[in-house]
Amino acid sequence: MNEFNKIPDRLMAIIEEFQSSEPSEKMDLLLYYASLLPPLPDWILENKKIVQPIPECMTPVFIHGEKQNGKMVYFFDVPIESPTTRGFVAILWEGLQNLSPEQILSTPGNFYLEMGLEKILTLQRLNGISAILGYMKRFALAATSSE
Repeated sequence: MNEFNKIPDRLMAIIEEFQSSEPSEKMDLLLYYASLLPPLPDWILENKKIVQPIPECMTPVFIHGEKQNGKMVYFFDVPIESPTTRGFVAILWEGLQNLSPEQILSTPGNFYLEMGLEKILTLQRLNGISAILGYMKRFALAATSSE
């Protein structure tokens, strides 16, 4: 079975959106997704100790994930001044929010290769996408372990 068959539907729709865009449109699409990333909710702002840094990212990225009603819910804090990073965080947030831990864990770590992002982003930035997904998977794994 092709590992890309394990990509959740919402994330696959985003991938297809990028696949159908011209290289010159990919950055605009990434910036569009950056605008969709919601701010941290007040309850996390009041207790920022619960968000974890993702040190592999060049930009300061913080994440919190938890299981709610059997589904994974993620919260991110990414500076507004870093729209590219916000864009790929938002893609992950949009594509993987409210899925089961098992769906998160089965998402291929290199899914972004199907999007053509290597045409507009450096390898270091692409590694950041993998790191963010890795942290999402850690929260999902912890949620399955606590059952």
